Amino acid sequence: MKKQVLISGASVAGLSLAYWLNKFDFEVTVVEISKSLRRGGSPIDVRGEALNVAKEMGILEKIKAKEFIHQDEIVNAHNETIVSFSLNDQPEYRGDIEIHRDDLVDILFENIPKDQVHFLFGNRIGTLVQSDTNVDVTLKNGETLSFDFVFGADGTHSAVRKLAFGKEENYSQFFNEYFAIIEAPDVKPNHPNGGAMYNEPGKMVGLYPFKNGVNAFLVFSSPKLDWDYKNQAQQKQIIKEHFQNGKWRIPEILNALDKVEHIYFDEVCQIHMSSWTTGRVALLGDAAHAASFHTGMGTSLAMQGATLLAQKLHEIEDYQQAFTAYNESFRPFVESIQAKITRGMKYLVPQTEEDIQEAYKRFK
Repeated sequence: MKKQVLISGASVAGLSLAYWLNKFDFEVTVVEISKSLRRGGSPIDVRGEALNVAKEMGILEKIKAKEFIHQDEIVNAHNETIVSFSLNDQPEYRGDIEIHRDDLVDILFENIPKDQVHFLFGNRIGTLVQSDTNVDVTLKNGETLSFDFVFGADGTHSAVRKLAFGKEENYSQFFNEYFAIIEAPDVKPNHPNGGAMYNEPGKMVGLYPFKNGVNAFLVFSSPKLDWDYKNQAQQKQIIKEHFQNGKWRIPEILNALDKVEHIYFDEVCQIHMSSWTTGRVALLGDAAHAASFHTGMGTSLAMQGATLLAQKLHEIEDYQQAFTAYNESFRPFVESIQAKITRGMKYLVPQTEEDIQEAYKRFK
């Protein structure tokens, strides 16, 4: 009899795991709180071993076909180009693929046979009770189901982690930065095929072509703030307060902010856990080990971790041993990536004018 598994989150990690577990003859259900695949987000990178994972999944050519190739520029307050560059020309990025998040999620979703994998959109896990033999789950709609395993692929603020492991504050490390992603159709990019980045001390603003407008990516340094992740009006006000005296095209972005219905706002943090598994529950992707966008490796870690977790469960009959192997074999790589965050922060959000000029030399 097939083992029944529930994956929380139709994310890059969740969809990758669903593909592999179905391939390895598990009965897979994916529950996603959104009513459809989540949209939006900045371009993401598929790098290193994740490219081999994509090849094994049969989607590498589709990813290459959707590659987001662009020439970016760093500008000053007068919108004059300081330096023009392509990330693909940087030695550490050579061979990697940048792709819009929506495109990658679509490719992963289309790669999963819908007659074999069950998707429950507009739903979520409400309660989770483990025993020696199974995990009983009550969904938001009141339905009670039983599974052999439950996997949390539901992001940095994972509900599965909270239910099975405890409060987020026990695992989250804050890095004194906040960021926002704003889809602004009324704001035009600096160039139709490239992004533009502007710095002030402790702040970064990037504009990247997206659909008929731009994705505005804003980052600012700050001590811990008291904010509500559900309160978009409050989040918009926080952004305005921190960028109100900003130059370049910042006033234009702040004006557009009032017309935007939804923004993505969050703190820059990492998730650190001594174990990604407990009983019959396992975490993966950002839910297990969020590395932050500063490392450029969140997507690749999600794909690699999902593949490794599925392989261990397929190869090792005792799930506890499989979970141990997943924890032990993937952890050194994860920790090496997480350690790179301060380097990324130094280059993306320099704290002084001198640091800004030093950071720009990296692209010259």
